[in-house]
Amino acid sequence: MNTVEAQEFREMCENAGLAVTHQRHVIYEILKNMHGHPSPEEVYARVKRRIPSISLATVYKNLHLFIESGIFHEVSLHHGSLRVETNHRPHHHLVCTRCKSISDIDAKELGLAAKHGKLPGGFLAQRYAVDVLGLCAECQRKAD
Repeated sequence: MNTVEAQEFREMCENAGLAVTHQRHVIYEILKNMHGHPSPEEVYARVKRRIPSISLATVYKNLHLFIESGIFHEVSLHHGSLRVETNHRPHHHLVCTRCKSISDIDAKELGLAAKHGKLPGGFLAQRYAVDVLGLCAECQRKAD
């Protein structure tokens, strides 16, 4: 991570009320560079290469802190375990009910338009996250 990115990380942590630690910095950097919807175990495997003494519990704790502070988002629970959203662009998810894979899909492809502001019952929408449940192409092929 270059000097500008390191400063951005420090500011982001300060804004979120998080202490800046070496472990947190490495977890953030690795997560930021991962694609898809990584599990804590996938993040841990990569972090462990750089910090061999780190525990899976430390990775989980920091992922939860990042999610709670809004730095990253948690993907829906339809896939059965914690997954972290690394794509910050507005989008939705295709979740395979068999293999639990998750793919991003643009709202336009689903024909959905987000309604901003208050919804019925006074509910204030802050972010839309639609999960489309079904079978991925690979699981469909295996079923044939």
